[in-house]
Amino acid sequence: MQPRDQLTAKEIHVATLVWEGLTNREIAKIIGTTEQVVKNYLRTAFDKLGVWSRLELALYVAN
Repeated sequence: MQPRDQLTAKEIHVATLVWEGLTNREIAKIIGTTEQVVKNYLRTAFDKLGVWSRLELALYVAN
């Protein structure tokens, strides 16, 4: 199984919005949640993919 296959649909959506350059606040507004929930999605995605930053996550999504 590829690491990306381990991400939920919401985690993929949030990661894609990070790749588009949006802030946590902007992402929260788009998906209808709080910034803390966005941070939780990102932390989980970082752990699943073995990345440490928004930049690494964005590069992973871009590929």
